[in-house]
Amino acid sequence: MTLRTATVDDLDAIMALERASFPSDAWSEAMMAEELTSPHGWYLVDEEQGKVIAYAGLRAAKGAKDADVQTITVAESERGRGLGRVILLALLDEATRRGAHDVFLEVRADNPIAQALYGSEGFVELGRRPRYYQPDDVDAVVMKLDLRARRGEGVTSDAGARA
Repeated sequence: MTLRTATVDDLDAIMALERASFPSDAWSEAMMAEELTSPHGWYLVDEEQGKVIAYAGLRAAKGAKDADVQTITVAESERGRGLGRVILLALLDEATRRGAHDVFLEVRADNPIAQALYGSEGFVELGRRPRYYQPDDVDAVVMKLDLRARRGEGVTSDAGARA
């Protein structure tokens, strides 16, 4: 496993994996290229023997209090080895470095494996977006992780208190 920051040079490999993993609703090449070059995003790839077998993206403007997991994609042949968790943890580390307090994501309601992964790392369901994934008419489950609580930091209200 070799995780590294993705570059525009990885676009073809990422798009091949994107189209194979999401045949009905893959992002366009233009969208992905924009994501890879955005100063507010951070994408990584996992290579094995020179081949991209996974990629993921985070949108987290430096200094913003929230971040969004944009995507995590693992090649079908590589699933079930714990790679998704390793990648998710790398995204959460980057969100922390960028100063985020909360991380949000949407996951397909028909993907219980991904939902279980996110839940096991502390994400909780906030709600659903009906028919979010098109053209499949699949709901999105909106989830949130409080990074400060995950790190065991005390979370105080903005109001403060006096003795």
